[in-house]
Amino acid sequence: MILVGRTMVRPFYLENKTMKKTTLLILGDLLAIALVTVIGFATHGEAGLSFLPRMAAAFFPISLAWFVLAPALGLFRVENVSEPKQLWRPVLAMVFAAPLAAVLRGLLLNAPIIPIFAVVLASTSAFGMLVWRAIYWAFARR
Repeated sequence: MILVGRTMVRPFYLENKTMKKTTLLILGDLLAIALVTVIGFATHGEAGLSFLPRMAAAFFPISLAWFVLAPALGLFRVENVSEPKQLWRPVLAMVFAAPLAAVLRGLLLNAPIIPIFAVVLASTSAFGMLVWRAIYWAFARR
């Protein structure tokens, strides 16, 4: 805290701990989604730079769907992310986010919405998010 006149002011560079944790969660979520996306394309032999637009067409809809649903399920609340019994929440959020993302992707690409794609997207993304959130929990509890 810095005294400015008669008022104690918190400097901008001393962020709130909760804000730092939330920022880390958001960046980690984006990284987990990106890794799952790249791995998914790589398993189909489509990991070159020429596939970046198609990767983006998968990454952005799932990210959008995730960040619409995650706050509603409390995935950025300290009490939920610090409790291992709450690791079901990211899985559930991704199970609901993936079908929405498949629809958004279909609309974006003007392509049919393939149900098996939504199922695979849900399962792989849920697993990736579970792994990331478990890693976060393991380090955050220290």
